[in-house]
Amino acid sequence: MDRFLVESPHDPGDCRKVVKNIYAQGYLYNCDWGCKGGVHKAWVMIEAEDEKQALWVVPPILRTNAKATKIVKFDPEMVKDWKDE
Repeated sequence: MDRFLVESPHDPGDCRKVVKNIYAQGYLYNCDWGCKGGVHKAWVMIEAEDEKQALWVVPPILRTNAKATKIVKFDPEMVKDWKDE
């Protein structure tokens, strides 16, 4: 499985409703929130088969504006083998 960073924006007035929905889904402790810093988004890292599957953590009402980005960690051995261009 691949790892994805899922980002889900929401309107400032919907914070409580969105957080309660995420809580009901059981993902509350997996999410990081920007609301207290004025950035009304939630982020979660998840393992999934693909982007579409990763987006299932987002409540359906917010899924259209959410995005899932495949993420990787580079290890030192990989970087050492890279040739300078």
